[in-house]
Amino acid sequence: MTTPIGGAAQVGRRRLVASIGALAGAAALSGCTRGSGGPDGPGSGPDPTADAEGAAAAAERQGAATRSFHGPRQSGVDDLPQAFLTMVAFDLAAGADTETVRRLMTVWTDDINRLMSGRGALTDQEPELATRPASLTVTVGWGPGAFAAAGADAPPWLAPLPPFTIDQLEERWNGGDLVLQVCSDSPVTVAHAVRKLVTGAEPMATQRWVQRGFREPLMDAGKERMRNLLGQLDGTVNPSSSVAEDEPLIWDDGSTWRANATALVVRRIAMELDRWDRADRFSREHALGRRLDNGAPLTGGDEMTPPDLAATAADGFPVIDTFSHMRRAMPTAPHERFLRRPYNYDDEPAPGQDSNSGLIFLAYCADPVRQFIPVQERLAEADLLNLYTTPIGSAVFAILPGCADGEILGGDLLT
Repeated sequence: MTTPIGGAAQVGRRRLVASIGALAGAAALSGCTRGSGGPDGPGSGPDPTADAEGAAAAAERQGAATRSFHGPRQSGVDDLPQAFLTMVAFDLAAGADTETVRRLMTVWTDDINRLMSGRGALTDQEPELATRPASLTVTVGWGPGAFAAAGADAPPWLAPLPPFTIDQLEERWNGGDLVLQVCSDSPVTVAHAVRKLVTGAEPMATQRWVQRGFREPLMDAGKERMRNLLGQLDGTVNPSSSVAEDEPLIWDDGSTWRANATALVVRRIAMELDRWDRADRFSREHALGRRLDNGAPLTGGDEMTPPDLAATAADGFPVIDTFSHMRRAMPTAPHERFLRRPYNYDDEPAPGQDSNSGLIFLAYCADPVRQFIPVQERLAEADLLNLYTTPIGSAVFAILPGCADGEILGGDLLT
């Protein structure tokens, strides 16, 4: 049973608005939409003579593109990845209970719907910053703490990942009661949305950690995948929900927990770029098991060509090393696959360091215990790429099913 945004839940929302003295201005802000009088000025819209494809491309360039908030599944999982990402994990306030979580979900549902459609949040005093959503998506997940506070049954797989021998986890990048994944093709839009959602959560929840990432825009739409900061094509042979046999790898069909839900595994992976710089191209490709220029297996073909794992070189050793990243990451069973949606990060280095860079590795799957952990165990056991990468952060969240108009995210868990 979902909870409508009316009635008792709406009263809580109004009290929140009243408490910061913004109820009078909120009604005006709620009507702000994109239009001819917006910040782009007259004549900034698409050429009316352009065909539909040209108009859509123009909308993308101008930041007018939107993605749907309402629906059986949340956006931001298997749709086209945007160029900019901010992940924010939250801790619930001490003593949080079902009503706390309900109120927070009511606030976020309303504000996310507004922001994704190009309107300011309810108490937004800078609604102009919301008028260029640039394909904004905000995806909400719950950690174990949110389920405990709400008194709801968590998915059977929802727990921290087991320790792996390669991990050097830092507490500042681990865990969280809730998470927001905010993505857009505009960094300004991301920054504005994050601020509105973070301040809207107070005092019910406070930030635990923030991770910001980036990738080349409009990649993964065709044949080319994004590149990480090692220069590697990242996301090759990704499952797709448009393929019938792949869909249950990404989305729960209701047999594990809830239909149209998914798991999110967040791994922050530091890259030793200085060490990578000292490796020649042969050593790099040997560690990856793939060519750097086109992502093809070292046994030939193109990026999507299946590798020939039996091929040997003149010296009798395998062409694709037994401990190469590709070989260790390959599934040993059909279910050992998951959707990868990675983003690069490049933060301020510590004193004495040249870089502080790596990958925010986001993996979506129906059951991480069955799908993700076996692969990670093989990589931890023996992967040549471990010479250049180190996991320093880890968290697991349940991405809630979507909601219809008039419902709130997670409403059926808050009865």
